[in-house]
Amino acid sequence: MRFDVITLFPELFTPFVGSGINRRAFETGAVELKLWQLRDYADGSYRRIDDRPFGGGPGMVMLAEPLEKCLQAIQQNRSVSSPSKPQAPVVLFSPIGQKLDHAGVETWSQSDGAILICGRYEGLDQRFIDAHVDVQISLGDFVLSGGEIAAIALLDALARLQPGVLNDEGSHQMDSFNPALNGLLDCGHYTRPERWHDVTVPPVLMSGNHADIATWRRQQSLVLTQKHRPDLIETARARGQLSVKDEHFLTHLKTVTQSDS
Repeated sequence: MRFDVITLFPELFTPFVGSGINRRAFETGAVELKLWQLRDYADGSYRRIDDRPFGGGPGMVMLAEPLEKCLQAIQQNRSVSSPSKPQAPVVLFSPIGQKLDHAGVETWSQSDGAILICGRYEGLDQRFIDAHVDVQISLGDFVLSGGEIAAIALLDALARLQPGVLNDEGSHQMDSFNPALNGLLDCGHYTRPERWHDVTVPPVLMSGNHADIATWRRQQSLVLTQKHRPDLIETARARGQLSVKDEHFLTHLKTVTQSDS
């Protein structure tokens, strides 16, 4: 898959693609990443890419013209490289976009890629958005100084799902929000030493009984999710993803919690 990124700060992506386990996705070409400096498509000696908003107000707005020129250059380059593939969707990271979740990441991880636009300042000229943007994505209800962090977050999340990237092919299957956990949070994990600051590892994890360990981990997942993200419990319940054992455990958990309070 190929992702093209329109950005004013391509250097922000350099340490990302060269560090950590996920670098394998970019080194092997499982995820092809091309960075496009927006100023290269701006006119004049100052390569201006923004201007004051009509109607007044603080901040600056990114100009539609250089954005369109850069986009057209990318689309031309992609059509030459892969003439048989359809035109890639144009993605803008924006507060009004749909919040990115695991299901969305999985969809992108199985796609042919996209053209990612990293906005800055007060945003893009709305006319460019209306004419060219296909999808808008948000990381959450907060504002970043630019779309680069959001783009890196998306690329990082989908890169680790590519075959051969993680040392253990099945490790991401038990991540929080993964379908294998029915969208719940992952349980806590422990490693050596067995005793640390007078706290020992839960005995069940030392038992060697894989069935008991699996039961314990499922229950701990339910405990953590009920405590920190009860909305995920309700979503899993509505989808029929909680077993009779899960529901029995949650009922018992609720009774214990109420008695403690």
